[in-house]
Amino acid sequence: MEPQVSSRMKKILLIINSIFLAVGICGGPLIIRLYFIKGGKRIWLSCWLQTVAWPIIFIPLAISYLYRRKNNNNNNNNSSKLILMTPRIFMATIGIGILQGCVNYSYAYGIAELPVSTSGLLCSTQLVFTAFFAFIIVRLKFTSYSVNSVFLLTIGAVVLALHSGGDRPEGETNKEYILGFIMTLVSAALTGLIFPLVELIYKKAQQAITYTFVLEFQIVYCFVATLFSTIGMIINNDFQVII
Repeated sequence: MEPQVSSRMKKILLIINSIFLAVGICGGPLIIRLYFIKGGKRIWLSCWLQTVAWPIIFIPLAISYLYRRKNNNNNNNNSSKLILMTPRIFMATIGIGILQGCVNYSYAYGIAELPVSTSGLLCSTQLVFTAFFAFIIVRLKFTSYSVNSVFLLTIGAVVLALHSGGDRPEGETNKEYILGFIMTLVSAALTGLIFPLVELIYKKAQQAITYTFVLEFQIVYCFVATLFSTIGMIINNDFQVII
């Protein structure tokens, strides 16, 4: 078993992960949009870049393993496992990775055609899809706060759709803008599906959901998503253009 992490360490890990999440959510869309504004055309490349940094996760994973091994040695326990994920969970995680690859592509396609403000608002509707799929998959119980949030975001998306021409980039056709709008909604819907599926996997794991287990989960699905994008880049001859 993985040793219990102290309350202080949990707070530190939470703060570090929150900082990385905030930087990625705020900076990622701006960088991707800047690439397309400056003349970039490779959607599969933008899709690939969203998860290609997955090997970085090996650093905290290695630290976690050494920490676990040290504590087990101190307790005269030599059963420190290198990998906590079971084959059953591994196969389910591959499916999540394929879905994440689809999310990355549809998101990159949408942000290539839409301003960051429009894309950001549409992506926020993932809360609506998350609530819907969570109700179906993991039997989420709605509260007045969640219903309120879903309602307001739905109204915002509807208003944006009715006035979708005002923020259209110069020179973009109706077809391109509408397709970008749809692809961004597809991205939000798939993201809303992934969250409840991950929660379901955790419930069916039949093992403790530790920090190490979550890191292993992230490595597998990010690797699969990157592989998904790599295949798309090969088919689209993106690597030849880059070289």
